[in-house]
Amino acid sequence: MVRTTDGAKGSYARECGRIFTDFLRLGCHSFGGPVAHIGYFQREFVERRRQLSDKGFAGLVALCHFLPGPSSSQLGMALGYQRAGIAGSLAAFAGFTLPSAILMLAAALWLMRWPESSWLAGVMHGLKVFAVAVVMDALWQMGQKLSRGLPRLAITLSVAALVLLWRSPWSQIVAIAAAALCGALWLRGRVPMPSSEVLARPGSGRLASLALILFGLLLLSALLGWGLVGGELFDSFYRAGALVFGGGHVVLPLLEQQPLVHQLPTEDFLFGYSLAQAVPGPMFTLATYLGTLLGIQDGAPVAGAVVATIAIFLPGWLLLLGVMPHWGALQSWRLAAAAIAGVGAAAVGLLLAALINPVWPAAIRGVEDLLSLAVFFVCLKWLRLPLWLLVPLAAAVGALRVLI
Repeated sequence: MVRTTDGAKGSYARECGRIFTDFLRLGCHSFGGPVAHIGYFQREFVERRRQLSDKGFAGLVALCHFLPGPSSSQLGMALGYQRAGIAGSLAAFAGFTLPSAILMLAAALWLMRWPESSWLAGVMHGLKVFAVAVVMDALWQMGQKLSRGLPRLAITLSVAALVLLWRSPWSQIVAIAAAALCGALWLRGRVPMPSSEVLARPGSGRLASLALILFGLLLLSALLGWGLVGGELFDSFYRAGALVFGGGHVVLPLLEQQPLVHQLPTEDFLFGYSLAQAVPGPMFTLATYLGTLLGIQDGAPVAGAVVATIAIFLPGWLLLLGVMPHWGALQSWRLAAAAIAGVGAAAVGLLLAALINPVWPAAIRGVEDLLSLAVFFVCLKWLRLPLWLLVPLAAAVGALRVLI
């Protein structure tokens, strides 16, 4: 009996180890953002390994797009959860996130310790201009999907105006809540419903309730500034992670409006955002970079990176555990789908507001910047050159403009 139990535990541990290794390998070469990540997962686990059917995979993708948070990371967590429960989901998250997090931590430490020079200032400015192109491209793509039709476009523009006129972290929360209400009222019956189902693991109902309760308590603490876990640093990144709808790019305006993060120079913020495009793995590891910079102020850069990284991914993980067993019922609830569609339109508005202020004024200073921006946008939008190639190119252009 004991041998059987020990054997089961050993098999379980080996499966978690395999999950970690599988996602670590994916995390080392998964360039291109959330949509590309989902393609990597589909080829690996559906086509090559046949661990999941096309229908089951489609259901998981629909679930992760329905929830706030980093959709590709949540999909990896869901795949790990189906294989080995909570430990499997954590192993998938750790493997997929670790390469990107290490690179962003190293970049932040290098930035702070490198002596100031004209060419480095040029590199950072080139990357800031490139960041504008990335935001514009993301805005274009998200707008076509999430702001189609007059009602959604009205939500998008109203949210952008509200956030620009009311410069407060609460403006984004109010805007998202209002967009959900408007979506429920205006878009009900106009939003297509997903048809696939997600099968939860046995006994996950109690776990789901605990996850949702913990998510709510931590969000309430973060919104009210109670600092119950990890203090202001944790609260800032947890708030951002809990409110990200519409894709990883929306984390830019949500993080920029956090009072603690807002203390950082805009140049450093946009430099990290550009780097997050170039490294493989989830874009949410921008939090690792920012947490490192904030941690340096307290003499604990690595601790700051760890707290920020955990805090921004935690709400998405808790929501995944909480909603997964109830996904079949939620799929038939049209009011929820309409509300989420309204929030998706709001996400485009948040990104538009961020483009107007602070991204554009921090980067575009003259005709030369406009020309560079036009070239980068063409490379992204029409030539579809890979980000890992464009980021060093933008850095080189910025350095050459200073040195020549």
